[in-house]
Amino acid sequence: MKMKVLFATTVFCFFFFVNYAQQKPILLKHVTIIDGNGGKPLADADVLIKGDSFAGIGKNLEADNAVIKDMTSKTIMPALISGHSHTGNITGTQSNAANYTRDNLLHHLKRYEQYGVGALLCMGTDRPLIFNGFRDSSVAGLLPGARMYSAGFGFGMPGNPPAAAFGINHTFTSGTDPEIEKQVAVLAKLKPSFVKIWVDDFGGSNKKMPEDIYRIIIKEAHKHGLRVASHVYYLEDAHKLIDAGVDVLAHSVRDKEVDDALLKKMKEKNIVYIPTLTREIFEFIYAENPAWINDDFFKAALEPGVYEMLTSPEYINNIKNSPGYVRNKKGLEIAIKNLKKIYEAGIMVVMGTDSGATPARAEGFAEHLELELMVSAGLTPLQAITISTKNAAKFLSCNKDYGTIETGRKADFIVLSGNPEKNILNTRNIEVVWKNGEEVKH
Repeated sequence: MKMKVLFATTVFCFFFFVNYAQQKPILLKHVTIIDGNGGKPLADADVLIKGDSFAGIGKNLEADNAVIKDMTSKTIMPALISGHSHTGNITGTQSNAANYTRDNLLHHLKRYEQYGVGALLCMGTDRPLIFNGFRDSSVAGLLPGARMYSAGFGFGMPGNPPAAAFGINHTFTSGTDPEIEKQVAVLAKLKPSFVKIWVDDFGGSNKKMPEDIYRIIIKEAHKHGLRVASHVYYLEDAHKLIDAGVDVLAHSVRDKEVDDALLKKMKEKNIVYIPTLTREIFEFIYAENPAWINDDFFKAALEPGVYEMLTSPEYINNIKNSPGYVRNKKGLEIAIKNLKKIYEAGIMVVMGTDSGATPARAEGFAEHLELELMVSAGLTPLQAITISTKNAAKFLSCNKDYGTIETGRKADFIVLSGNPEKNILNTRNIEVVWKNGEEVKH
C-alpha cells in the first residue's frame, strides 16, 4: 500500500511540475519586432508571454520565474493570415471532392502552420463535415494547424469551375429560381464568415453568372448579416458587382487597369480587395523555370508526386501551348499595376492566394510568394506584411486576438533568422512557429 501511495504521489508531483513549467512566463530577449501595425521594427526588444498571450513588449523587461530565451539576431512577426484559400481537396496530384476528409484537412492545415500561416479563410469549397464542430474547434485553436475560417459552400453556374471540380451543386440558372433564397438561408445557419460567388466566364470557356442571379444572392446574404465575396476577373464585372452590393473582390481585376470610377466606388463602399497575385503566376510560371523551383522551401509545400509533375516536359509543354498562357502572363502584369493603384487609393487590401485549389498552387509557399509579388508591385515589405497580418485579421473579424504583436493579443507568431523589412524573402527563413504561446512541434 505504501508503495502504491508513493508511486501515486510521485506521478502527481511529476505532472504538477510539468504543468508548472508550462505555465511559467516566457521572456524573449533582444529580439527585433515587426508588430504588424506597419511602423518601424523595434530592435533589441523584449517580449513577455504569459499563458497564450503577449503580456509585455518593450525594453529591459523582467519577470519572476520566467523562462528566458536569447533572441539576438532574430526577428519576430505575427503569423500570416490568408483571406483566400481552398484547402482539404488535394491528395498527391489530384484535387477533388473525394479528398475532402477530416484527416486530409488537418494534414493541410498543419502544412500551412509550418509555413507560418496562423489562419486562413477557405473560400466557398467546404463541405458539411467541418460544420459539426471542426471549424469551430479549429478557429479556437483546439486542433493542430492553421485556424480554419470558412465561407461554407459557394454559389456558381452549372458545370463551371469550381462546381465541376469540387462537386459543389449550389448552382442556379435564373434569378427567379426559388432555390436561391432557400440555399442562402441554409448556408446562413452554418454561420459562415462570408458568402462566396463566382462571376467569370473563365476565358470565354464557360457561361458567366448573370447579374440577376448574383443580385438576389447578395440581397439574401445581406438579409442574414453576411458579407459577400466574389470571384472576379473583368473590370466591367467589378463595377456591376459593387453596384449590386458585393463586399469583397476576391481576386484582382485582370483584363484592364482599374479606372478612377471604380476606385471611387471601392473607397466609398469600403470594398475589400484580395489580389491573389500567386493565383495568376502559378498558371504559367512552371514553364519558365522559376528561381525557386528547386528550393527545399518550395518543394516541402508540395504533395507527393507534384514536383515531378510540375517539372515534367509534358506539363511544361502543356502550359506553353495552353490558350491561357499569354492571357495569364498579361493578367498578372495588369493585376500588379492594379494592386498599386488600389492600395494608394486607400482601399483595404488583404492577402490571399487561392492556394490549395490545385496541386500547383503550393500551400504555405504561396503566401510567402504573395508577399514577394506585393513588394514587386511597389509596396514596401512592411506594407505587404501589414496586409498579410493586421488587415487580414480585421477582414476575418479576429483582430482583437490576432494579426499584431501587442499586449493582450494571442501569441501566434513566427521567429525568423532574417529581417524581412530589409528583404521580404527573409519571411522564408522560418526558425520556429508559435501558436497559443507555445512553440509548434509537428
